[in-house]
Amino acid sequence: MAEIEQQSAPGSEWWRTAVIYQIYPRSFADANGDGIGDLPGITSRLDALSELGVDAIWLSPFMPSPQKDAGYDVSDYRGVDPLFGTLDDFDTMLAAAHERGIRVIVDLVPNHSSDQHRWFQDALKAAPGSPERARYIFRDGKGPHGDLPPNNWESVFGGGMWTRVTEPDGTPGQWYLHIFDTSQPDFDWTNPDVREEFRGVLRFWLDRGVDGFRVDVAHGLIKKDGLPDYTPDPEGGSMGGDEDDVPYWGQSGVHEIYRDWHALLAEYPGERALCAEAWLPTLEKTALWVRPDEMNQAFNFGYLMTPWDAEELSTVIRESLDAFGGVGAPSTWVLSNHDVIRHASRLALTVESPQGDGIGPRTEPKPDRALGLARARAATTVMLSLPGSAYLYQGEELGLPEAMEIPDEFRQDPTWFRTKGARYGRDGCRVPLPWSGTSPSYGFNDTGASWLPQPAEWAEYARAAEEGVDGSTLELYKELLRGRAERGLGSGSLVWEDLGRGTVAFRRGDLHVAANLGEVPVALPAGASVVVGSGPLTGRELPVDTAVWYTLAD
Repeated sequence: MAEIEQQSAPGSEWWRTAVIYQIYPRSFADANGDGIGDLPGITSRLDALSELGVDAIWLSPFMPSPQKDAGYDVSDYRGVDPLFGTLDDFDTMLAAAHERGIRVIVDLVPNHSSDQHRWFQDALKAAPGSPERARYIFRDGKGPHGDLPPNNWESVFGGGMWTRVTEPDGTPGQWYLHIFDTSQPDFDWTNPDVREEFRGVLRFWLDRGVDGFRVDVAHGLIKKDGLPDYTPDPEGGSMGGDEDDVPYWGQSGVHEIYRDWHALLAEYPGERALCAEAWLPTLEKTALWVRPDEMNQAFNFGYLMTPWDAEELSTVIRESLDAFGGVGAPSTWVLSNHDVIRHASRLALTVESPQGDGIGPRTEPKPDRALGLARARAATTVMLSLPGSAYLYQGEELGLPEAMEIPDEFRQDPTWFRTKGARYGRDGCRVPLPWSGTSPSYGFNDTGASWLPQPAEWAEYARAAEEGVDGSTLELYKELLRGRAERGLGSGSLVWEDLGRGTVAFRRGDLHVAANLGEVPVALPAGASVVVGSGPLTGRELPVDTAVWYTLAD
C-alpha cells in the first residue's frame, strides 16, 4: 500500500491536543465519608492526576439536583449540590487544578432541567398558554378528552416521552415532553427566555474561571416543527447515532445556539472550550457541530463504538481526520465514558452492546477479563498516538472492567427502572474507584461507605497496587501520556503504513505505531526498537491483541 499522509487540523489552542480526564464526581473520591464522592475529594486527588499527565479534567454534573439521573436533572444551574460540597469547595478545587496546570471543564445540561427547577414548578402552577409554560414543551393531548399523548415518541430511558400534568384546579391537563426521564422536562429552545437564561449560566461559571463546557445532549435542543410522529429502528442507538432525520435529534436550528455561545466565550480572555455530546449518524454530520464559529470539539462516538476489527478501526480514523480536519477542527478520540460499557469489557463482548443498555449478571456470554484488558490496553496505545484531543474516563488508567455483578436492589440508573429490568443501564461503569486495595471501600473514603457496591476484585485494580509496578495498566498510561507530550503527538500528520492483514499501522514522524487486531502474530520490520508496548513481544513478533510504538534504526 502506498503511504498516505493525513494532516491534523492546524491551530495551537490547548483544546486541539489536550488529554482530558473525565471525573464522575460521585464515584471519584469521597472526602466526608458519606459514600458519595465530592469536590474536596477531587481536590485531594489532583496530584494523582498531575502525575498521570493529563491536561484537563471534565467534571460530570455537580450542580443542585434531586439526583433522579445522577445529577443530569439540574434544579439550579448556578450552584453546587450539598452532596458534593459548596461553591467555595468548587473555587478551591478550581484554583488547585490551575496551580497544577490542569484546566477544568464543567458539564452543562441545557436540553432539560429537573422537574424541581423553579421554572418548571412555576409552569405547573400556571395556565396553558402562559409565559411560564412556554419555557418548556407543553402540548394538549390527542383524543376527545386530550387523554392521548401529543405524538408517539418513546423516551431514551424507556416508556413514553410525554407525561400528563394535573392542572391547579385538579383536572387532567396538558402533556410535557421529556426525552429522558419524567423528572427531566425539555426546555423549549425557541423561547428567548431560555436562551437568555443559559447565557447567564455560561457567564456565571466563566466568571469563576472555568476553562470550558462539555454540553450534554448538544444535538437535542431543537425539535422538528410540528413534532411529527416518529418510530425509531428498534435495533438502532437510542441517542441518535444510527439514523438520519430524527425529529428530536440533530435539527439544524441548534447551530445558531452554539454560534451565540461561541461568541460569548470569545469575550473572555484565554482559550475557553465547548465540547458537544452529539450522537449523529455520520462523522460528516458530527463535524458540522465544530465549524470555526461553533463548538470547538465534538465527541467521536463513531470511534468509541468501532468494533475490534482492523479494517473498521483504520477506516474510522481516516474518516475522522478527514471530516474534522475538513472544518478546521481537531478530531477527538474516546474509548469509555459514564454512559457506555467500559472498554476493558466492551472490546471482549461477542454480542451487540447498544449505548446505555449495559451488561449484568444475566448477560451471556460474559466478556473474558484477560482478553478485554489486553484489547483495552492495545486500543489505548493506538488512541494516545493519534493527532487531536483524547478523552480518558476515570478508572480506565487502572484497567477497570465493567462492574457486572451489581445486585438488582442496588441499581440506580433510570433505564433499569423504566425498562423494568430489561436493560441494566449504566451503573456498571459508575462504581466508585479503588485507590487502595487494603482500605475501607478501597480508599474511596475511610468509612467503607459506597453508593454502589464495589466488586471484591477491585483490590487488584487499586491505584496503590499498580503504582510503580512494571507492566501495570497505570504505568502503561503514564508512559503513553509522557511519550505523547514529549513527541507532540497531539498535532501534526499521520502517514499510513501496511504491516499486513489484521493490523492497523501508521507513522508519526519517526515514531511507528502498529496494532495487531488479527488472529496470528505479525512480524515487525527489521531494526524495530520498541518504545512502548501494550503487552510483551516475542522477539520481533507482535502478538495478537497487542499494540506497540517503535522506531527504526537508521
